[in-house]
Amino acid sequence: MDCEALRKYSALHPKPAGLTLQYGTAGFRTRAEQLDHVVFRMGLLAILRSKAVTATIGIMVTASHNPEEDNGVKLVDPLGEMLHPSWEEYATQLANAEEQELQKVITEICQNAAVNLNKDALVFIGRDTRPSSKKLSQSVIDGIQVLGGQYHDYGLVTTPQLHYMVCCQNTQGQYGKATLEGYYEKLSKAFMELIKQSHCSGESQRNLNIDCANGIGALKLSEMKPYFPQELLIHIYNDGTKEKLNHLCGADFVKVHQKAPGGLDMKPNERCCSFDGDADRIVYYYKDTAGHFHLIDGDKIATLISIFLKELLAKVKQNFKMAVVQTAYANGNSTRYLQETLKVPVHCVKTGVKHLHHKAQEFDVGVYFEANGHGTVLFSKAAETKIRQLVKEEKDDEKREAAKMLESMIDLINQTVGDAVSDMLVIEAILALKGLTVQQWDALYTDLPNRLLKVQVADRHVIDTTDAERRVLTPPGLQEKIDALVKKYKLSRAFVRPSGTEDVVRIYAEADTQENADALAHEVSLAVFHLAGGKGAPPQP
Repeated sequence: MDCEALRKYSALHPKPAGLTLQYGTAGFRTRAEQLDHVVFRMGLLAILRSKAVTATIGIMVTASHNPEEDNGVKLVDPLGEMLHPSWEEYATQLANAEEQELQKVITEICQNAAVNLNKDALVFIGRDTRPSSKKLSQSVIDGIQVLGGQYHDYGLVTTPQLHYMVCCQNTQGQYGKATLEGYYEKLSKAFMELIKQSHCSGESQRNLNIDCANGIGALKLSEMKPYFPQELLIHIYNDGTKEKLNHLCGADFVKVHQKAPGGLDMKPNERCCSFDGDADRIVYYYKDTAGHFHLIDGDKIATLISIFLKELLAKVKQNFKMAVVQTAYANGNSTRYLQETLKVPVHCVKTGVKHLHHKAQEFDVGVYFEANGHGTVLFSKAAETKIRQLVKEEKDDEKREAAKMLESMIDLINQTVGDAVSDMLVIEAILALKGLTVQQWDALYTDLPNRLLKVQVADRHVIDTTDAERRVLTPPGLQEKIDALVKKYKLSRAFVRPSGTEDVVRIYAEADTQENADALAHEVSLAVFHLAGGKGAPPQP
């Protein structure tokens, strides 16, 4: 390690006094002007990780659905998955180290993680369209070069595209070509293969309005347009030429506010969808003839995909184990529909994509989506091998055709991470193949009315949860109080959990009517305020 170069470059990326940050599921996120030292140091860490695992590592500069003034950085592990939890700890240590301790912290990481500094290292870099992203990705490069690493800068890409590139590189091209063209070709080819089977006609099936949150999704969808078949007519809104990133638009805005984004003129019964700022989430919606807004969130997306996959799996007659993984935020009626009508096993895990992804890996086919629209499908190696073998060798026509469609699904789905572009193509293909309108899809089940609230507390750590965050262990008496409140309403449930990033407690409640869901959420928020050290004035209804 060149200690002199480290000292010199570190001084060019000084750490603001008193600033401490925590690496979470989304990496680091904060105001862009506070991030320069962090991204420089994550350049260092990416090289250490690359040397430790002898593989290419990704680094993405983005703050996803946060306001344009924020930014963030996250690392991507060799198969396109999130950074290993033990290294999240190293990331936090490195980001918070004082200037003079930097060399010592790097040496400690090298010892603890058995990093051989003489090994080669390669890092792939990507960034979103924020005004601060270009300069920050330059700071990443400074960090990489200090430790003598190599890099490939992909420039402007969606987060899922960078995950895809890293996976392609480390599977020696088995997953695909590590270029944007490779990504566009793989997805469009699989999409065309799938919809070849559809007999659907009529203009309404084909028009799709897409709100791109004034972010990177608009840029990449425009690049991909020439690869799409004529059957898919996409209309891009909020393309970043006029308004600010994520401002009154994007998947997060639509999900939270339960209304259409600005900048999109909705006509009755037209299919619309929204990406988030870095295009790893998607939600669908439409307006009915009476002008009412209908949201189709991650739960309904998971349900549609599950119906389709279950039918195909039944046709290939292999004993594949399929399951859906949800969090406690999944609407109760989606869980009921999956378990009771579709007869698909459902597993509930803690909030956070890494928990969902990890659980989904236990099955031959694991479908996971958060209600916010982030999700994907994972196929086990054994299932994928068997399906590809059936395509080549199966004599029975029906079985072979079903296997072919499953193979196209495997190629169309970005298994590394939730991907708005890939998920959109999967949904469009299924709707076309099943001849479903957006209204018929929406009518599979009716969401139970629900309400999300948050309460500010002095210290979020007083709340400790169990049972995939559905029950509270501490403070004493809180769970009993929640149980008593839930008993007052029909079809109701409620849970509370601490935020991962700030001193607030998040509350979710659902019940038979919106009025009851609101009342239950408010009563639970009062219980949290009084029993878990609420700050300021008590919550008002």
